Amino acid sequence: MDQPTSGAGPADAADGGAEALGRPLPEGVRRRVIALVSDAFGGLTVAELPAQLRQYARFTPTRRAKFAGNAMAAALESDALFRQRIGERLAQSQPELTGALEAGSPPAAADPLDVAAAAYVLRPVGWVKLVESAGEEVQRADAERADEETRRELEHLREELARARAHTRTETERLRTELEAARKEAESLHRKLRSALSEVKRGEAALRRGAAEADTARADSAARLSVVESESRRLKGRLGEAEAALEASRRAAREGRSVEDMRLRLLLDTVLDAASGLRRELALPPATTHPADTVDAVEPGRMSPKDIAARALSETDPALLDQLLALPQAHLIVDGYNVTKTGYPQMPLEKQRLRLLGGLSVLAAQTGAEMTCVFDGAELAAPVLLAPPRGVRVLFSKAGVTADELIRQLARAEPPGRPVVVVSTDREVADGVAKAGARPVASVMLLKRLSRV
Repeated sequence: MDQPTSGAGPADAADGGAEALGRPLPEGVRRRVIALVSDAFGGLTVAELPAQLRQYARFTPTRRAKFAGNAMAAALESDALFRQRIGERLAQSQPELTGALEAGSPPAAADPLDVAAAAYVLRPVGWVKLVESAGEEVQRADAERADEETRRELEHLREELARARAHTRTETERLRTELEAARKEAESLHRKLRSALSEVKRGEAALRRGAAEADTARADSAARLSVVESESRRLKGRLGEAEAALEASRRAAREGRSVEDMRLRLLLDTVLDAASGLRRELALPPATTHPADTVDAVEPGRMSPKDIAARALSETDPALLDQLLALPQAHLIVDGYNVTKTGYPQMPLEKQRLRLLGGLSVLAAQTGAEMTCVFDGAELAAPVLLAPPRGVRVLFSKAGVTADELIRQLARAEPPGRPVVVVSTDREVADGVAKAGARPVASVMLLKRLSRV
């Protein structure tokens, strides 16, 4: 450790260290202390600096005094070793001042602030008195400067007051002259004003009469304009309603005609295919029966075709599905997840869809029937990237619409008389499509049929 270069002995250092200021360090002395520490700061290594001051080691003395002033003052007060090292650098830079302080006789010609700052750093015997006397000296100097400035300011104010009084007297005389002239002019203007007021009153009366007539004319014009605008708005409203109604009727006519034409053409194709198939299958000769003979009915004691079919095939027999799909223009609507979760629920949804759609594609190729597979869109976490297989229409229900409702919409969209088969085990779906004229079948029947593909 570096030893102090000052001449103070251990006893003096002990006596100086026991002294303490009874009040805060005067501001002038504090600034001078920070300047001394900042200048001596650069002569120390980083290891010799307190930890809280090492970040300012590369700063210039001016920047250190600006940004690290409080930290340096605190370290100087609390860290005796740091204060000792600063004192050594001070003794090297100002040997005469430090020597005089250690000898107990500071030079009379030195600046009191420099003496107090050096005494605060070196802490010789009696340093507290030196700091306090320097503070008192600075305060006296400040007070004297303030008194001198006050006297100069007072003298200046007195001169200003004298000049103002002289100016006021001159200005008062001038204003009196101007006031007299203004009074005479005001009397003349007053007479002219009375004459002008009389003219103004006559003009105001004429103006009020004209304004009343103009108001009456404006009121009449506004009333007529309001009536015209009201009638115009009413006619425009009626014209808009008529145009909207006309456009709506045209659109409804176009859409209704398009949908009905499509349904009629599909139904006509179904009837024609059915008639042609029956004619080829039965090799019927030209009709020789009466119209009443063509009515399909059950004769007494005989069973209906439905009863015969039910007796021959069970509700889950895939042969029944083949018979239904063999009908002309048959349309098979499949409740996708109802079938897959009945047949292979352990598989992921993606693989369930692919397996079912692959089987339906083969079935469509074999039967030639139209096929639509419906999946519930609520099961999807993201859009499905799926290429529908050949011959199979794949639909997902929209948000807020279940697959069951979409199936019922598809069944209702078909024209009455077209063979529509709906595959679902859901009883609510079966009842709904049956009301629309479709034939519901169980999911097990389709699974059995697909197992033969």
